[in-house]
Amino acid sequence: MIATKLCKRLLIRLEGVRIVRDVLLEVENMHKAFSKHKVLKGVTLHIHHGETFALIGGNGAGKSTLMKIISGLENSDHGEIRMNQVPVTFSSPNEAHRHGVHLVPQEPLIFPNLTVEENITIGIQGHQKTLQKNVREVIKNVGWDFNLQQTAIELSIAEQQLVEVTRGLVRKAKLLILDEPTSTLTFHETRMLFETMKQLNTQGIGIIYITHRFSEIFKIAHTVAVLRDGKVSLKGPVRDFEYTDLLDALTAKQSMGLSNAPAQKTTPKNEDRILDVQNLSNESFHNISFSLSKGEVLGLAGIVGAGRTELAEALIGITSVKEGTIQFHKRKMNRLSVRKRMNEGMVYIPEDRHKNGIFSIQSVQSNLNAAQLHQLSRFLISKRKERLSGLHYIDKLKIKTEHALQRVQQLSGGNQQKVVLGKYLALSLKY
Repeated sequence: MIATKLCKRLLIRLEGVRIVRDVLLEVENMHKAFSKHKVLKGVTLHIHHGETFALIGGNGAGKSTLMKIISGLENSDHGEIRMNQVPVTFSSPNEAHRHGVHLVPQEPLIFPNLTVEENITIGIQGHQKTLQKNVREVIKNVGWDFNLQQTAIELSIAEQQLVEVTRGLVRKAKLLILDEPTSTLTFHETRMLFETMKQLNTQGIGIIYITHRFSEIFKIAHTVAVLRDGKVSLKGPVRDFEYTDLLDALTAKQSMGLSNAPAQKTTPKNEDRILDVQNLSNESFHNISFSLSKGEVLGLAGIVGAGRTELAEALIGITSVKEGTIQFHKRKMNRLSVRKRMNEGMVYIPEDRHKNGIFSIQSVQSNLNAAQLHQLSRFLISKRKERLSGLHYIDKLKIKTEHALQRVQQLSGGNQQKVVLGKYLALSLKY
């Protein structure tokens, strides 16, 4: 008996080896349409106990809609969900929770005026001291450092994401859905999350892991599926695929006109320099200097709290600087307002699009034109210019929406981000 148990534990811990497990979740022939726009077109997936199932797909491929159906946030038009081979229908997230399904959303859902501990335990029945002990044990096992009595409004996006993950762990979900959980995590936090996921797998917990980072798939997942245009274009054990297989299934390489020719490297010339930052300092960063040339992409990396966001906000004028200079196209920016810097062609895409990037209850068209209303009118806004501008950037950025007047909050996360980008690109549109 003891030998049998040891063998089972050993088999479960073998990484990279596909183990025959009982099926936890079955999604069969799932269809969903919003108005005339078909989002899911017959998706079938099987997730097993103790398996990490990676799901990838481009913006608007149907990932978010599928996860909302599985977690009770949306109803399907056609198809069936089975948990442990028993048909189920989730009409609400509460029902999904009762069956052990927990979704960790891409956009954290935080109650800003509650403490971290209250945010984690909200909705859980039980004695307060028992809940507190449970939360502390989960956090300790994962290796995260939380001030549980801190007000949630003080948390960064990365910290809010960790609260969401902790919610699922505390609720002991049988199926944990992680929607791009590492997008705002540091290397250490990501490594600890992966270790936690492996521990959960050994306990028989299934994980659906949504990501755009291929390297993570080969590190953590047992199975992978690619969604493209509402259909599964590739599915199988991770060990059966290479990076290029996933890329081809994701992008439809032949229709993208991609070339295997190496990119030509060029050295920027001094006369191509458009941004020059010298010895910039304030309370959050000190003595920062760099330059940027035309056609160049400059990466800025740092752990949470290192001052990345504060530096970006200082460049656009949201926060002030104590020392140093910002020159854009050889013009000093330090004393210019945010609006004047935008008029010069400098814009800022914020990290929290829901808080600072979009008007969620307004239409796609209204959001795309929000930054250039002064260009659309002399006294009254030109409805014709507003409509043409909106349609132009919906087409240019391939924003997947039913129509220009659809609310932004109904779009997928990737398409919402395109709207934020289009809003600032519209500033350069000439009529």
